[in-house]
Amino acid sequence: MSGKIELLNDVLAQAKRERRAALIGGMPAGFPTVDGGIAAIQEILNSGADVVEVGLPHTDPVLDGPVIQTADDIALRGGVIRTVREAHRATGKPVLVMSYWNPIARYGLERFASELAEAGGAGCILPDLPVQESGPWCRSAAGAGLATVFVVAPSSTAERLREITAAGSGFVYASSLMGVTGTRESVGEAAGSLVRRVRAVTELPVCVGIGISTAAQAAAVAGFADGVIVESVLVKAILDAPDEAAGLAAVGKLTAELADGVRSVSPRR
Repeated sequence: MSGKIELLNDVLAQAKRERRAALIGGMPAGFPTVDGGIAAIQEILNSGADVVEVGLPHTDPVLDGPVIQTADDIALRGGVIRTVREAHRATGKPVLVMSYWNPIARYGLERFASELAEAGGAGCILPDLPVQESGPWCRSAAGAGLATVFVVAPSSTAERLREITAAGSGFVYASSLMGVTGTRESVGEAAGSLVRRVRAVTELPVCVGIGISTAAQAAAVAGFADGVIVESVLVKAILDAPDEAAGLAAVGKLTAELADGVRSVSPRR
């Protein structure tokens, strides 16, 4: 079975035709439980998100802040492939896995790509895979019909941006600031500049994440980016809830607010 990179491409292209940014939500697999995580991801997709990223829990995350690290610890033995399969089957929307490279390398590139594609996955976001070492994975992913999404930062040079975007597919994940994931009071001006620099070297959609936690921030980013990526604040809604039912309701409400914010403006290109 081939993965769903074309579905991802179509969803992002449709958002562009509608003159809006796409909303990409995120949640670690297995958090707060495997079934609870699947329900939360389905709620995110059913409440206005166009795409979702499923975090593959890792014992030594380097990009994620304390909120995601707490969730990852709870979810460490969660069912990632099952989560992808059930989320995609229930909603028909693109589902990606966000993972550090080591778990995939240990699992086996071909094995992971094949199983993710069979589950209906659209691809992987790999924040710590060096692009110069990404050839074997990119070939496995492309053969399975999966996107490979790389992360760029405000510190990335023009040469580095060209190298990363040439190797990637699906979209480019633009970090809005230097640092780990988590909610912020403001997104920062560096994000807009980074999006412009990335667009100068690629036709891939540019989606911005890290630090976006309110509808107003989502709207601000939607004014210049092709997509808005939100995860930590959705995880926090579950962590702060008294029980899973309340957490699910909070995630749905928050996603709907973020979707309204994203859809309230047209991106400038």
